[in-house]
Amino acid sequence: MNWDQIQGKWKQAKGQVKQRWGDLTDDDLDRVDGKREELVGRVQERYGVAREEAERQVQEFESSCNC
Repeated sequence: MNWDQIQGKWKQAKGQVKQRWGDLTDDDLDRVDGKREELVGRVQERYGVAREEAERQVQEFESSCNC
């Protein structure tokens, strides 16, 4: 699934994002609002990982999302 599809179905995708990254709050997810770069930044911030690692995780999620 590409990111445009995930963004279009953000309300449904939020549940899967929450399963993948449980430390993200509902407020985080509301701020992300389907924006890929915002999600990368939140993952990086909450999990204390390098930008490249956050990008990798989001890319992996994007590939496996069945939203």
